[in-house]
Amino acid sequence: MTVETTFASLALAEPILRAIADAGYTTPTPIQAQAIPQVLAGGDLLAAAQTGTGKTAGFTLPILHHLSTKAAQAKPGRPRCLILVPTRELAAQVEESVKTYGKYLPLTSMVMFGGVNINPQFKALKSRVDILVATPGRLLDHLGQKTVDLSGVEILVLDEADRMLDMGFIRDIRKVLAALPKQRQNLLFSATFSDEIRALANGLLHNPKSVEVARRNTTVDVVEQSLHRVPQAHKRDLLAHLIKHHDWQQVLVFTRTKHGANKLAEKLIKDGITAAAIHGNKSQGARTKALASFKDGSVRVLVATDIAARGIDIDQLPQVVNFELPNVPEDYVHRIGRTGRAGATGAALSLVDDEEMGYLRDIEKLIKCSIVRVEIEPGFVPPARVELMSDARPPRPAQGRPAPRAGQGGRPGQPGGRAPQGKAPSGQARAGAAKPAPKPGPQPASHARKPRPQAALFSAKPATRGH
Repeated sequence: MTVETTFASLALAEPILRAIADAGYTTPTPIQAQAIPQVLAGGDLLAAAQTGTGKTAGFTLPILHHLSTKAAQAKPGRPRCLILVPTRELAAQVEESVKTYGKYLPLTSMVMFGGVNINPQFKALKSRVDILVATPGRLLDHLGQKTVDLSGVEILVLDEADRMLDMGFIRDIRKVLAALPKQRQNLLFSATFSDEIRALANGLLHNPKSVEVARRNTTVDVVEQSLHRVPQAHKRDLLAHLIKHHDWQQVLVFTRTKHGANKLAEKLIKDGITAAAIHGNKSQGARTKALASFKDGSVRVLVATDIAARGIDIDQLPQVVNFELPNVPEDYVHRIGRTGRAGATGAALSLVDDEEMGYLRDIEKLIKCSIVRVEIEPGFVPPARVELMSDARPPRPAQGRPAPRAGQGGRPGQPGGRAPQGKAPSGQARAGAAKPAPKPGPQPASHARKPRPQAALFSAKPATRGH
């Protein structure tokens, strides 16, 4: 007979158990049940689990127990535990968990990230800090100004280590490691572990225990995944239709670019749907406000880039939409992991254009299953267009780079450049061009754009391999 694991059976301190009970939890998730005893034992740990399965509590709970039961001399600005994370949102989320589970303990914590005034952080570091949650860049700023002392760190956590490598933090991480004492406990937690992460772990961890509660790069089983085949030009209108048709009240939408996130949010607002965008170009104040408004329901749709794929933890988030597929397959796993968290059910819908089929094949290869193709509900009528890209405008020259003068060669699609092979000219006269703009009517075969049948634009059949 199998005995069910409870938090009480994990030998955590009574004040921590009381805080867990206040939060409404009684049974640990698989990653918590396996990781907590390993962390309490004091050795290094390499832990992998699906996103949304409780990794944060898997390391915060035993860290709080360790720090509260082991006496140490407190010094201002000298943390005993350092938790490194890749994004501001995740940093705030982790530190919130530390406060929630440690509210009955005499321990202090602070969060440190960029994009905000550094002076309040200077002030906080003049007091005792037991647990420091930080992004690598801002931590290095403080190390450079000697406002933080890492010589007393007993436990180091790299959370979402794969994401930190993806974001180019490896050099920053190495600089931080150089400032830490050699004798410490190291914990690596992540949803996925690439070969690069395992190489980092080999150089950082000493005889680590390994915990992996799910197959590498699997998606959450409770998330219902589906996709619509739809041209890029119709995606905005289709998304607005779906939100209204299904009466979705809380939708997290992912775009590939910051500009695309802004444009989509503006489109939804014009259609009478409350929306906000969150991405790296937004100030931290704007990002915090948008996320808070989304959580409390005053904003119906949050449009985000992949910076928000890690660190957004919203209870009972019902719907995620991939407005565009990510070009990194692992990011798909993290995106849809924002729903279906803590055992709840959720749905993830992707809008896929023909040009994204390569991304789709890579994602399906990674997750080892095919995403269900579904028909678009009756009632959606795409706006009339002469052709799919008839509303496209000639791109403007990149900022800081002068546009080619009339008659000079440029990149395809820019003034003076040749039109891309197989695509029609923009229909507008180029600056300095000797020939007038072509008149409406049949174009030469070499420039004509072959129209696709309308039925094919919204096909529900699975894509043929090699398409």
